[in-house]
Amino acid sequence: MEQVFLLLKKLKEKEPFYASVYERNFLKSGKRVKINKSTLGIELEVCYLIKKSFFSSKGSITSKNVTKFISHMAPCIEVVGYRQKRKGITSFGDLSSDFGGNVKFLIGQKKKYKRINIGNLKANISNKKVKQSVSGNTNAVYINPLNSLRFVLNKVKKDKVDLGRDFYVFTGSTVGVVPILGKGLYTGKIDKLGSVKAIIS
Repeated sequence: MEQVFLLLKKLKEKEPFYASVYERNFLKSGKRVKINKSTLGIELEVCYLIKKSFFSSKGSITSKNVTKFISHMAPCIEVVGYRQKRKGITSFGDLSSDFGGNVKFLIGQKKKYKRINIGNLKANISNKKVKQSVSGNTNAVYINPLNSLRFVLNKVKKDKVDLGRDFYVFTGSTVGVVPILGKGLYTGKIDKLGSVKAIIS
C-alpha cells in the first residue's frame, strides 16, 4: 500500500503548499537516483517527522504549540522533477497522486527534536567530482522551516486530512533548485542537523 507523505515547498510561490508523494520515491540517505531529461535539479531541505496526534488536535497550529507535534527532524535531499500544484485534497485520487514523476526524497539520520535557532543555520550541497558547491541558509525557507511547517499543518487541518499515522513534512529548499552538473555523489549538510547523501546516475 502506498503511503502518503505531505510535501510543502516554496518554489516561486507566495506561500507553502502540500501534495502527496508515492512511498517508492522516499529513500534512505546514500541511495542511487537515476535522472532523466525531466530532472530539474537537486535541493537541500529540513524535514520534520510529525506525530499522528496532530490529527486529533483542536484549534490552530501556532508558533508556540507547533513543536509539541514534532517527533524528529533531519536534513533531506530532494531530486526535483516536473511539478504540479495542488489546491487542497478533494478525493482519494488526490491523496494517491504523485507530486512529480521524477521526484525523490532522501532523508539523513533523524534526530530527536530539540529547540534550536532553525532560522539561521548554514547549509551546503556539493559534488566534489564535478567541483560543484552551493551554499545557503535555513532563513531562505518562508522565514524559517518551523514557520513553513506551521503554515502547512494549518492547511492540512483546514482541508480535514487525516492519515492516521506519523508523517513527514519537507519544508522547502535552503539552497534553491541547484542544477545537477554531473553524476556522482551529492552531499548536503545543514549545521546542527547533520548530512544527507544522494548518488546521481
